[in-house]
Amino acid sequence: MAKRSIVPFGPQHPVLPEPVHLDLVLEDEVVVEAVPSIGFVHRGLEKLVETKDFKEYVYIAERVCGICSFGHGLGYCQTVEKIMNVEVPPRARYLRTIWMEMSRVHSHLLWLGLLADAMGFESLFMESWKLREKILDMFDATTGGRVIFSVNCIGGVLKDMDDAMLKAITDTCAEMEKELKPIARAFLRDLTVGSRLHGLGVLSAEQANLMGAVGPMLRASGVAYDTRLLGYAAYDELELEPVTAAEGDSFARCEVRIKEIGQSFDLIRQAAAKIPAGPIAVPVKGFPQGEYFTRIEQPRGEAIYYVKANGTKFIDRFRLRTPTTSNIPPMLDMLKGCQLADVPLLILTIDPCISCTER
Repeated sequence: MAKRSIVPFGPQHPVLPEPVHLDLVLEDEVVVEAVPSIGFVHRGLEKLVETKDFKEYVYIAERVCGICSFGHGLGYCQTVEKIMNVEVPPRARYLRTIWMEMSRVHSHLLWLGLLADAMGFESLFMESWKLREKILDMFDATTGGRVIFSVNCIGGVLKDMDDAMLKAITDTCAEMEKELKPIARAFLRDLTVGSRLHGLGVLSAEQANLMGAVGPMLRASGVAYDTRLLGYAAYDELELEPVTAAEGDSFARCEVRIKEIGQSFDLIRQAAAKIPAGPIAVPVKGFPQGEYFTRIEQPRGEAIYYVKANGTKFIDRFRLRTPTTSNIPPMLDMLKGCQLADVPLLILTIDPCISCTER
């Protein structure tokens, strides 16, 4: 009988950029169980709605996560707008969609670089992050920020894009598509990369649904579910088909994210071509009263935002369920049976964001 031992993994680890903390139960070098410890970077951001004006809280919601910052601001704004029956102008909805898809490209390219780094593929890491810089430059030109953008507001957005800027964005997307091809080829066809990803951490469609997986993790198991199909922002006016893969392993999760980058470029082009003229925000008077929850598709998957308001400028309750919160249970299940050496790589394939999870 193999001897069992418990090995602490994290919260600091040379491969992972996130402070994931697990206790791994091993039989020799094989993981038989993984026990998580949640709360290492708890910051209490949800509590701040009780002391911050509901309009100012948009800027705090963005700071839940640096990578998903625009989406968190968008999710919070949409929830309050529903409570207050605020009709967001069409142009603002299109601008939100463009920035949201730019965030997806930014997040997926960052993740691709981290995956390459975890495999020791330094040149591929550099190429992925070099390409990501172009998206950050586009954010800088359109919002004035590279990490926190602060363009969402209750009732619309604070900044507009003129025709020249929209053309520059679509031209940059076309350039990035060409530069992405050799990077994608390395991830999807290189034998070394494939040997580290094929067959690792297989998650069936049944398991993914049962354990609540979301985003690329769910779609890589063959489940064509994408919250953007609900039609928030301007997604109901764009052509969108969920990107899926059937294998459910780490390679499939990589493939889905790479293809979603191309899909985001296409959505940005569609939105830039269809964006209507008009105002970018409407004045919002009074205070919210009531409760509502909304869902959006963050780069890592479905995020849920809940707000309960009492008719004053301070909100009673804000609650956020992040994609990583949903993806941790299936990740723990996938870890069972893998080799200890594959644990960091397998954790990375869910694209964890612990600052989101432990907000």
